[in-house]
Amino acid sequence: MRVLVTGASGFVGGRLAPALEEAGHEVRAMTRHPEQYSGAGTPVAGDVGDEASLRTALEGCDAAYYLVHSLDSADFQERDAKAARSFGRAAADAGVRRIVYLGGLGDDSDDLSAHLRSRRQVEELLAEGGVPVTVLRAGIVVGHGGVSWEMTRQLVAHLPAMVTPRWVHTKTQPIAVADVVRYLVGVLEAPEAEGRVLEVGGPEVLEYLEMLTRVAEIQGRRLLIVPVPLLSPQLSSRWLSLVTSVDVQTGRSLIDSMTNEVVVKDDAIRRIVPFEPMPYDEAVLTALGERAKARRVAGARSSR
Repeated sequence: MRVLVTGASGFVGGRLAPALEEAGHEVRAMTRHPEQYSGAGTPVAGDVGDEASLRTALEGCDAAYYLVHSLDSADFQERDAKAARSFGRAAADAGVRRIVYLGGLGDDSDDLSAHLRSRRQVEELLAEGGVPVTVLRAGIVVGHGGVSWEMTRQLVAHLPAMVTPRWVHTKTQPIAVADVVRYLVGVLEAPEAEGRVLEVGGPEVLEYLEMLTRVAEIQGRRLLIVPVPLLSPQLSSRWLSLVTSVDVQTGRSLIDSMTNEVVVKDDAIRRIVPFEPMPYDEAVLTALGERAKARRVAGARSSR
């Protein structure tokens, strides 16, 4: 199958493209700078803000993965809506038979954050052109290079103690990035996944507080956390930008979402793509190992 992967050089896309090739698919890796792309697949120029470029990138493709978002922009909801609508139209015109989208968990009956509401809107707009959309909804994805994971790791690395909002007691169901990729590949040709919303998560439901303390324990650190009820999202995001590499706008979007419980309510995906997802501690160790390997490679290059 010929498959387009948007965001092919990103956190998930950079892992998905080689996994699709390994599964026997022909991969087109969409990027705004194909001359700089060095990952798996054949690079093709494309920008979700330019519908004409999308039509060219999608030409001849059987399926497409949509893995882009604009969280670092204040107007991310408008940007993402426009991009999703354009992509859905271009995919329909190109004869694409399936779109696979990675969205976010969260109960629709809850007061969802702007970030999660935007993810829901993107699901709907991608389907407006008539191409069946398979949606995988995930919570925190654990892996080297992921924004949510990096925020967690850097908080633990930089602070022996932290004052946090009440969201540290919100429940989430973290999942290893390798398992997200395995699900993304697995649903591509599964007829029972067509046009469905499927929820993915690891085997454990944890509070954010537990996630932070277990990362600290794995690294042999002691961590004191004091929840404070009146710490606003704006103050929290500015605080994050001071102690981590997460920018204020992205931090604000993520923190707003941390008030929403993000756990799997329907495990139908386990019957469509059956395997045992990685436990949280193993996912953390894998992410830390990936980071150490990347630092060694970078160090070797700089010493040449």
